[in-house]
Amino acid sequence: MSEIKQSEQVHPYEAIPYVQLPDDYQLHLGEILGEAYAQHGPIFRASFFDMQDIVYMVGPEANRFVLVSNRQKFSNYVGWGTIFGVVETFGRGLLSMDGAEHDQQRKVMNPAFTVSYMDRYLPLMNRVIREQVATWAERPEVNIYDEARKLTFEVAAETLTSLKPGAEVERFRELYMSLIDVPETIATNQEFQEHIKRTHHEIAQLLEPKIEERRQHPGDDVFSLLVNARDAQGNMMSNEQIIAHVNILLVAGHETSTSLSAWLLYLLTQHPEYTQRILTEQEQILGQKVDPGLDDLKRMKVLEYALSEAERLYAPVPNGPRGVTEDFVFNGYQVPAGSFLFYSIIGSHMLPHIFKDPATFDPDRFAAPREEHKKHPYALVGFGGGPRICIGINFAQIEIKAMVSHILRNYKLELVPDQHIVQVYGVTGQPMNGIYMRVSKL
Repeated sequence: MSEIKQSEQVHPYEAIPYVQLPDDYQLHLGEILGEAYAQHGPIFRASFFDMQDIVYMVGPEANRFVLVSNRQKFSNYVGWGTIFGVVETFGRGLLSMDGAEHDQQRKVMNPAFTVSYMDRYLPLMNRVIREQVATWAERPEVNIYDEARKLTFEVAAETLTSLKPGAEVERFRELYMSLIDVPETIATNQEFQEHIKRTHHEIAQLLEPKIEERRQHPGDDVFSLLVNARDAQGNMMSNEQIIAHVNILLVAGHETSTSLSAWLLYLLTQHPEYTQRILTEQEQILGQKVDPGLDDLKRMKVLEYALSEAERLYAPVPNGPRGVTEDFVFNGYQVPAGSFLFYSIIGSHMLPHIFKDPATFDPDRFAAPREEHKKHPYALVGFGGGPRICIGINFAQIEIKAMVSHILRNYKLELVPDQHIVQVYGVTGQPMNGIYMRVSKL
């Protein structure tokens, strides 16, 4: 039975139910949006920070409507650019492109993100994982979220753009972090604009010689594909466009993996019986092997189900932003062009008629015969869905599985007691106070 109410009467925009979010909604967003769905159905309005009126669409049918069947009525450029300021901060990369321009630019990058291409990345991923995690056990305790961020940024920087490990990767990481987490010393909009301009200038100074080098000596990473791509008229991309793509690839290429891997490790410390099932599977697949290969990772289904459950419970991005470019009707309500909209990822993941006991950690919901996500297509959308599904989904899943496989087989993780561990959602989600663990070698 469809969750969309069939009605001949079309109600105006003003009739869409308005939900007053509590002051602490960022700490309970999935639960709150799930309750709003139960009360009002799959479409309602609410605020988001200083934007007082955004349409929220929740559930598999809403996701299908926005991501697939009516996607031409929605703009990523307006959504990510206007609501979240991504274009101003990082440039107009793949994330914020629309229509034919997006499709053409994505086609250039696609070869570097296929599953088969991951074979080229995996040895480097395994090396970085080994090196970075080894330092965790040398300290009394570590913030798993911060450490995962360093690790995933290094993997993205080395694999996608062949940046050199050490000082070069570290400098890029510092620059991008200053764009994501703006320094507290910046108090005015003018200071913010100057900070953005300075940071962009330094990133360009670092990347432009590398662009020229790739034009002379092409490689096989996505950076080389971008540098040497030509459009139908034979024109190359401008340096500015290449840098915008690299910005988005490096930020999106580590942000999702950081959040998901940290929360997955946290969940596994809380569920040792499931962790033991993963370890049994690891032993069956890997035996005495030090590092997993691509085929090994594909076979790790018990680990994969836990990763899907982490994606469901702690989606790295809570809501997918869109600008409405054409009037549309959904569930009996008219939404005009010019509106702002979220298809709600975290809200969709918390619907009890889709996911049984949605607040409970239950990876087996993804295994046969239950496969709750397959019974309702577009129910699990942590990486989006449809033609614009996250281009890095294979990259992220392989990286996280390799990381967690290595950690569980070689280290014991113990949660530091008396922490208040909670996800806080803004543009993306992250543990509000970090996740501190003691790490020791097995």
